This record gives sequence, C-alpha cells and structure tokens, in this order.
Amino acid sequence: MRHLLAIALPAAVLLCDSAAGPLQIEPSTRLAQVRHAAEPAPAARQDIVVPPNALYVCVTVAGGVRTQTEIEFAPKVAQLCVSHPEMGPCQYERNACRRGGGRVYAAGGKEITMATEAEYDKKVLRVQLKQ
Repeated sequence: MRHLLAIALPAAVLLCDSAAGPLQIEPSTRLAQVRHAAEPAPAARQDIVVPPNALYVCVTVAGGVRTQTEIEFAPKVAQLCVSHPEMGPCQYERNACRRGGGRVYAAGGKEITMATEAEYDKKVLRVQLKQ
C-alpha cells in the first residue's frame, strides 16, 4: 500500500500542476545582468577627477550641480580592493553610491557600470539572500 501511495501522490501532483495552465517563467536578475554585460562599456569621462590614492569616486547630480565624492575604504579593505575589485566590501561601497543615485568612476574616468559588476561576479561565487 505504501508503494502505491508513493507512486500515486507525485503523479496526482503533476496532473494538478499541468491543469493549472502553462508554467510562467520569470527572467532572473542574473540573466538581466548578463544581457547588460554584452553592451559595450561607456567611454572614459575626462572631466572626472579621481584624487590621488583614491580608488573610486561617486558622482551625483542634484539640482543641476554635479558633486564628486571619494569612496573611502578602511586601509586593509583598500588594499584588498586594489588587487581584487570584485570582492564584496568593494562592491558594497560602489552599490551604496548607486543606491543614492550616483555613478561610480575609477581612476582615468572609467565608469564602473552594472555590466562591469556582472563581469566581476563571474570571478567570484556570491550568495545573495533576499529579504
């Protein structure tokens, strides 16, 4: 009797699921990031000035006035970000700038876009918990 129940129950679930209609598949955010990664990178901006010994600046525009703020790291984190910009603490600070409506630029005026972040994500395995 147990064996019959073990076979019948999954079959019933499958039949019920197929009666509900076609399965709707939502595109994942990872797929969207990969699509953005295929887009060409923007040209470096010459009017962005990254201070010496700074890795990134956060550029925001409010009321038509552009503001550049250095993204600061603790000394040990700064050393890590120089050699491994894909690491979590570095990405966290860049994303904090973006959450505030800013854009992140590295030395030479090169913008660190979400496409760049997607390339970084390919180098590391991230576990992201959704709230």
